[in-house]
Amino acid sequence: MTRSLATVSLLVRDYDEAIAWFTGVLGFQLLEDTPMGPGKRWVIVAPGDGLGAALLLARAATSEQQACIGRQAGGRVFLFLETSDFHADYQGMKSRGVHFVEEPRHEAYGWVVVFEDLCGNRWDLLERRSA
Repeated sequence: MTRSLATVSLLVRDYDEAIAWFTGVLGFQLLEDTPMGPGKRWVIVAPGDGLGAALLLARAATSEQQACIGRQAGGRVFLFLETSDFHADYQGMKSRGVHFVEEPRHEAYGWVVVFEDLCGNRWDLLERRSA
């Protein structure tokens, strides 16, 4: 039996704002944008070719959900974006206005830097050290 994590739900303020940010700023691919009834859409974005995990951009519909936008991990790093070219991705993201909360650093496992998405969730941009 083979299993994998396929999709993670990410609360956002607005579908179109989130699609624009993830595709235009992070370079993700829009894999699906399907209407699901009044005010609701099934929006999936993913980095690269979409073979790994993807994000379901879920518009917050209640005040409780809205309060969680940007705080889905309580201020900790929530998601990890792995790359094979850390420095090129870092420079590209920086030039497109991504907010980095620290300077890149080299750790025993590779290069890493923390950034925030458009809602304030923290991510690691990570290039693992070659084995």
